[in-house]
Amino acid sequence: MNRTIQIVNSTQEDLETIFTFYDYAIAHQKKVSDQHWQGFDRALIRKEINEQRQYKILVKQQIACIFVVTFGDPEIWQERNTSPAIYLHRIVTHPHFRGYGFVKRITDWAIEFAKNNELAYVRLDTWASNKKLGSHYLSCGYALAGTISIQADSTLPKHYAGIILQLFEIKVQ
Repeated sequence: MNRTIQIVNSTQEDLETIFTFYDYAIAHQKKVSDQHWQGFDRALIRKEINEQRQYKILVKQQIACIFVVTFGDPEIWQERNTSPAIYLHRIVTHPHFRGYGFVKRITDWAIEFAKNNELAYVRLDTWASNKKLGSHYLSCGYALAGTISIQADSTLPKHYAGIILQLFEIKVQ
């Protein structure tokens, strides 16, 4: 990987920056769609950082992108959740760094992580109505793995209630 671009764990000192990135993402989502994130609980983000599941991409030591991983996503992936996988969530790029191909970089990183940790899949999801992002995931090597309707009474964050998600995955060789 280019030495000026690094993927490293986020730290508690990054908390305000992470929330600023979420604000950027919500503002962008509101411009391009009628669906958008509803915000996130600080305790959740602190927990993800403590569990070393919250990551940042640094470009010349500046935070350019953030994302979070998990190793189970049962409410979305249901019976397929039993396959060992790494799930990517909340990928957010700072507006000044759009076009850097971070989804592809994160995907490559996740594939390597999966291989090193004997995981069978790299998975992610997006709103089914977000055709542009779905096409982008396909161009990064993901296959469409189906769709799922999320119930309004789901325990997932509020922005999932009553929506249809597209599911994407890469089988790790």
